[in-house]
Amino acid sequence: MKYNKFLTILLASGLLGIAVACTDNFESDNRNKTGFDSELQEYDFQKYLLKFEIIQTGIYYNYDWGEGKNWTFQIAQNLGQDMFSGYFHDFNQAFNDKNSVYALNDGWTSTHWSYNYSYIMPEVQKCEQINVDQPALLAVTQILKVELMHRVADCYGPLVYSKFGQEGDNVDDLKTAYTQFFADLENGITALQKFIKENPGVEPYKDADLLTPNKTLAEWVKFGNSLRLRLAMRVANVDKTLATEQARKSFTLGEFLEEPGEVIAVSTAGGYTNPLGEINKSWGEVFMGATMESVLTGYDDPRTAKYYDKASGQVITWKDDSGEHTLPQLFDYANTYKGVPQGTGLLSADQRYRECSKSTISQSTNAILMTAAEVWFLRAEAALRGISTESPKECYETGVRTSFNQWGAGGVDAYLQSSAIPANYKDPFDSKFDMTALITTTPNWADANGTEEQFEKIMTQKWLAMYPEGNEAWTEQRRTGYPKLFKVKVNNSGGAIDTDIMIRRLPYPSTLATSNPTQYSSLTRALGGADNGGTRLWWDAGKNNF
Repeated sequence: MKYNKFLTILLASGLLGIAVACTDNFESDNRNKTGFDSELQEYDFQKYLLKFEIIQTGIYYNYDWGEGKNWTFQIAQNLGQDMFSGYFHDFNQAFNDKNSVYALNDGWTSTHWSYNYSYIMPEVQKCEQINVDQPALLAVTQILKVELMHRVADCYGPLVYSKFGQEGDNVDDLKTAYTQFFADLENGITALQKFIKENPGVEPYKDADLLTPNKTLAEWVKFGNSLRLRLAMRVANVDKTLATEQARKSFTLGEFLEEPGEVIAVSTAGGYTNPLGEINKSWGEVFMGATMESVLTGYDDPRTAKYYDKASGQVITWKDDSGEHTLPQLFDYANTYKGVPQGTGLLSADQRYRECSKSTISQSTNAILMTAAEVWFLRAEAALRGISTESPKECYETGVRTSFNQWGAGGVDAYLQSSAIPANYKDPFDSKFDMTALITTTPNWADANGTEEQFEKIMTQKWLAMYPEGNEAWTEQRRTGYPKLFKVKVNNSGGAIDTDIMIRRLPYPSTLATSNPTQYSSLTRALGGADNGGTRLWWDAGKNNF
């Protein structure tokens, strides 16, 4: 980490009922970027597009409001959701006495909430107002709003969404929020379809589009419809009627992300830098998680080299007043794929994992939000639940093939016939951190023992295919229980989080209780449990209901 501010509690906005004033400088910043004064903006259609960059770069958070970039993403996602998903872990033990061992750091866990409400959601509201007479741009705004805020809802629970900007009790419980998510997606998709039909070849959003590969409204229809299916499956364990209704709307429309190149991601082509890549390549703080090592190496997965570099495995030495010291290794792990376990509770000066496998993601890697592979696994789940008439097996295997193609990995035919299982984790320094693999299923669909194991295969491969987007991966792991992640060795939550059940959510910013006690009371009441990391969210049923 680069700044001491990471260890402080970030200011959480208590003014969620209004568009907060700290975004006022954005408009001048963006005018400077475009080089147009107000008259030319109006003439060149720019005034309708100015807000979109802020919103899109705010989803996978890397918006610079004057305090620098990248560090915000690290505390908003990388030291939380990315780690809890099993994808990554920071080698630096100086920061692993906090979230890693469930002693949740409020200054970190607050950030995803605080910055979206302080900076991004007000811009969404302004964008809706500006584009009220621009149906295509308003439709894109609605889809973007859902993509932005369902991520917040899935981390914290009840939130301010449908009544954002209103006075009084403006909190939505999760069912209400999801119902509004579906309504906004329906409105956005329908409006785009109408616009495309009435204005063939017209692409008013092209100059502002940072997310779709070819910058077309047709791709936004696919994205919106795919997002609808994602959220439909999210609620399938707790509200089958709602899930079935929304999923069938998706299948009736039939427009999905399907091909390997159909990836929704924040593009780095125009100056956006991937914050995960900066933390990884420049700061050297993004390492393979232990569960990822177990699954990828156990399966001998050809995507492993696409996701992570091999460990350098160099012998770790240091000097102090008593002389030079060497950290003993139990075995040579150089040139292997070696992950970092969560929750070791090691002392802050311990850097034993610094020569393990790092991520391959760089500053110029597009920041993935949704892939066609993910959508195929969503379709596999819908078929398994009897919501569609597709074949679960065919959708599952197409999802695996699509992911392999997306990453340029070969050997998919052999992989889909493989009977390999995940490997046990062997710690190179201390055997007390060794862990037996909890996952016993294989990539081969044919050997599944019933519906639950078929579902486990779908979700395990989906988890692999969603890499490196840890926010969504953690959400799906909590919803389904798959993949079965390694558990923390040290739990310093004070009993708030059960080691076996694992962390279920992020607490609300602590400052809300004093800055806006009425709203905080509404949020916790709608949550229906203690405001800590152990309370399950509405869609988190604790079991899979087929």
